[in-house]
Amino acid sequence: MVVRREETRTMVDRYRGATRLNHWVTAIALILLTLSGMALFHPALFFMSGLFGGGSMTRMLHPWIGVVLLASFAVLFIQMVRHNFWNRSDTVWVRHIGDVMAGNEEKMPEAGKYNGAQKLIFWGMTLLILVLFGSGLVIWYEYFGSTFTIEQQRIGHIVHALMAIAMLLIVIAHIYAAFYIRGSINAMTEGKVTGGWAFRHHRGWLREEAREGVVDERQQPQRSMRPAE
Repeated sequence: MVVRREETRTMVDRYRGATRLNHWVTAIALILLTLSGMALFHPALFFMSGLFGGGSMTRMLHPWIGVVLLASFAVLFIQMVRHNFWNRSDTVWVRHIGDVMAGNEEKMPEAGKYNGAQKLIFWGMTLLILVLFGSGLVIWYEYFGSTFTIEQQRIGHIVHALMAIAMLLIVIAHIYAAFYIRGSINAMTEGKVTGGWAFRHHRGWLREEAREGVVDERQQPQRSMRPAE
């Protein structure tokens, strides 16, 4: 991590370019899977298959986009898992999430690189992607049609649809949080956040990284860690 002065603000590096690229590949795959999945889910939504070149192309592309999602998220998982293990402060954080919504984050325990809610989203997405991929294989008739029974395929369809709805809800929550917490979008677009943002939302991570990271020689480290935007 690098802490540096840019004009009048202190900026903190949060994500490398490779991580941001991988995140957006995952995000785009999820969007395409949602649109193509909705087209295949109900006849009233079949018109959306026109975005993919028709019904046949949609059926062909949907599972392969799922493969891309699994691969991209696997890389993201490896990059982020060490920061997402649960601890006691996360339990306290989740119990007081109302203070976050009310803007009283000074009452919350210090969060590491990810807070309790972000960790729940991370592990929820991990579980759902695995179940979605597994159930997707059951109903991927072109390659596995003769591997599973009709009854198993029916169950696969139900499980796949329910997990897809759950995934959509998690993604909506993730997107909402990204816009609700001002400055969060910069982390995945520019790879950096302000020192004030890091201090307010992920103070534990800021303290840890400041001790182990690199401080730009052009900036003298401050004696106290006061929030500054």
